[in-house]
Amino acid sequence: MAAEVAIDTMRNPDEKELEEVEESKSDELFTLEILPVLKDAQQRHGLRHGDYQRYRQYCARRLARVRHSLHFQLGSRHGYKGKKLTKEIINSVRYLYIPLMNAERSWSYAMELKLLANTEPRKKFHMTRKLHKAVSYAEELHSLCEMDKVDARTKLESEAYLYWMTANQRFELQDWQSAIDLYGSARTIYEKLASAFIDDTKMLYLQRVEEIAPNIRYCAYNLGDTSVDINDLVKLRMSAAGQDLLIAKIDAAISQTREKLSATVGEVTWRGKTVPVKTEKARAFILRNQTKDEEITRCVTSDEKLEFYDNFLMDCKEASQAVKEDLNYEAGPKGQKNESNISNLRFVNTYLSFLRQTLTIERNLVIIETLKSRLPSLIAGDTKSTNRGKQTKPEDLMKMYDVTVQCLVEIGQLPGLEDDADLRLELDAQMTGYKAYRCYYIAQSYHNGKKLKEAIALYDKVITYVKKALELAAKSSKTLFKVEIDKLQELANQAKGQRCAAHAAHILETSEVEEVVENLSIDDRPLKDRPDVYREAAGASLKKPNLVNFPPNFQPVPCKPLFFDLALNHIEMPNLEARMEKKKKAEGEGIAGFVKGWLWGK
Repeated sequence: MAAEVAIDTMRNPDEKELEEVEESKSDELFTLEILPVLKDAQQRHGLRHGDYQRYRQYCARRLARVRHSLHFQLGSRHGYKGKKLTKEIINSVRYLYIPLMNAERSWSYAMELKLLANTEPRKKFHMTRKLHKAVSYAEELHSLCEMDKVDARTKLESEAYLYWMTANQRFELQDWQSAIDLYGSARTIYEKLASAFIDDTKMLYLQRVEEIAPNIRYCAYNLGDTSVDINDLVKLRMSAAGQDLLIAKIDAAISQTREKLSATVGEVTWRGKTVPVKTEKARAFILRNQTKDEEITRCVTSDEKLEFYDNFLMDCKEASQAVKEDLNYEAGPKGQKNESNISNLRFVNTYLSFLRQTLTIERNLVIIETLKSRLPSLIAGDTKSTNRGKQTKPEDLMKMYDVTVQCLVEIGQLPGLEDDADLRLELDAQMTGYKAYRCYYIAQSYHNGKKLKEAIALYDKVITYVKKALELAAKSSKTLFKVEIDKLQELANQAKGQRCAAHAAHILETSEVEEVVENLSIDDRPLKDRPDVYREAAGASLKKPNLVNFPPNFQPVPCKPLFFDLALNHIEMPNLEARMEKKKKAEGEGIAGFVKGWLWGK
C-alpha cells in the first residue's frame, strides 16, 4: 500500500499539470475526453494486469485530490457536511471528474467483488449494489454534461458511458434483452465518435467497440438465438481476449452446450468397430474432438496452439479417468460383470488413450516448428537465428523427435491393437519418418562439432530412413499423422546437400594439412643468428619473439694445464732424527709403577 501511495505521489505533479490545463478560466466550452482519460488511468493503475483493487484505490485518491483542489470537501475532521453537485456551481471542467471518478470507483469495486463471488456467494449482492451506485453516478455525470457549457463531444461520450455502465448492470442481472439494447446504443455512439478522428483517439473508440461485440453476442446466445451455436461461442471466446470475467461466462456456456449435445452422441466408430459410449465425460470429449480442427485453425500463434493442446489434453485425461472408474466398477465385486459392457469400456479406454497420444504428437510437432524457426543456418555458417528468442540447438530437436517416436511405440502397445496389421504398417512408416528427422539433426550436431566422418555416415543413414519410410507409406492406404511425402523427400535432398558439404569440408581440411606439412621449413634459429634471412613466421607477432637464446648455451673452454715433478724422484732427503726432540718417560711408568698404583693408589 505504501508503495502504491509513493508511485501515485510521484505522478501527482503530472496529473496536476494536466488538470490545470483542462481547467478553463475563460468562456470556452468544457471538454472532458472521458474514454481516453479512463483508458490511460486504467492502464497505468492496475487494470493492465486485472488488479481492480489498485485501480479502485487510485480512483479514491484522485477523487480526494480533485475535491481538495476545488474546495469541495464533504465536511472536515469535525463532521460530515453533504454537498450536492449542481449545474449552478460548476465553473470548471474539473467538477465533472467528481461523478466520473465516483462511477469508476464503484465499478472497479464491483468487479473486485465479482472475482471474490466465485468462492463467497454473498459477495454477489454487494457487487450488485456497487453496480447500481456506479449507474447512478454515470447518470449524474450525463445530467451535468447536458449543460450549455459542455461541448457536443463530451455530451456524446457521457451518454455512451451511461449506456455502457447500465448495460454492465443489466448483464450481471441477466436481463439479456435490456443489456443487448444498451450495448447496441453504446456501440453506435462509439462508432460515430471513432469516425470523427484519425489519430490514436480513434483506436481507443474502436477498441471499445470490439470489447462490446462479444457481450452482445453472448446476450444473443442467452436469448435463444438459433444462429449462435457452439462454434460461434468458441469464436466469441477468442474475440473476448483480455476480458477475463466474460471469458469465464462464455466457458460456462460452452460447457453447458456441450453437455446438452453430448447426450445425442451415443456411440463411437473407430478401426472398423462401433461401440456405445455411456460415460458423460467421454461423450463430451468425443463431441469436442469432432470440432478440433476448426478450433485449431482459429489459433494464430504457436502459443495459442500450445494452450489449446494443453487444455484439450487435460480434458482427454479427465475423460479417460472417468472411463477407467466405470471399468473398475463394472469389473469389481459390486458390478454387474457384464462382459459386453466391460469389452465396450475397454475399447473406449483404448480409443481415448490413442487420442491422447495423437494429441501429444501434434503438440510436439507445433513445438518442433517453433524450434526450427530459431535454428541457425549450417551451410552459411550463420550463428544468429531469424527470430528473436533463445537460439535452438540441433540437440533440442533430437529430444522432441525422441518423445514423438516414443508416443508411437506406446500406441502400438495399446491393448486390443496387437492384431491390427494396417495400424502396425502405419506406425512403422511414421516411426521411420521421425527417425529420419532425428538422425538428420544428430548429423547436424556432429557437423557443428567438426566430426565430419561421423556426420557423413549419419547423413547416409538419413537417406536410408527416408527411402524405407516412403516404401512403407506406399504400401499403407493412409498415413496416420500427416507426415507428408513431399517433406520427407525434401529432407532427403537436404541430407544429400549436407553430406556433400561435410565431405568437401573433410577433403579441404585434409589437403590443407598436407600442403602445410610439405611446405613447412623448420628454422628455429633466433634473430641474432639470422640477421640476413627474412622469415614471416607465426611467432613474429607474439609478445615474446625469439630474438636470442636465453639462457645462453654452454660453450667448451680449455682446462687448467697439469705439471708433473719428475726431479723429486731422484733426490735423497737428509736424516733429521738427531734434530728431532725426544719424549721423556713419565714417572711411575713400568710394571713397578703399575703395582704400586694398584695397591696404594696415587
